[in-house]
Amino acid sequence: MFVDTELEVVLPIFDKLTETTPALWGTMSSQRMVEHLVDVIRIATGENPQALLIDEEKLPSMLRFLESDKPMAKEIQVPFATADMPLRHEEIELAIDEYIDVYLTFEELYENNPELTNVHPYYGSLNYAQWKRLHAKHLTHHLQQFGLL
Repeated sequence: MFVDTELEVVLPIFDKLTETTPALWGTMSSQRMVEHLVDVIRIATGENPQALLIDEEKLPSMLRFLESDKPMAKEIQVPFATADMPLRHEEIELAIDEYIDVYLTFEELYENNPELTNVHPYYGSLNYAQWKRLHAKHLTHHLQQFGLL
């Protein structure tokens, strides 16, 4: 149901993405979306640490949602991904290059530290398998946003 996050699956999909690919919903540009995906992977690696933004008693239901086949809501707004965030790169290809680098860092980090967890603002402390699930769900959400799935 959700796209595989491995680069050999994702990169051919990204090849269809241009700087002018319109979103079917939301306000992100295609490049902003790729940079947002990078930002979330950086949360998973601990490079972009975030505080928990929900009450701890809501974590079990959030984790049940994460493990479910339910898609993410289309118009969801999160404070760490606003439409007015400046782009880091001059072109989308550089954003995709950053995605590749950060994804490889994520995989290597968890391979070398299998017990590692990092906090997601809405799901709490996640291990590797949970981060992979979140990335798959999140990636699917944004690829659908741009009509790529």
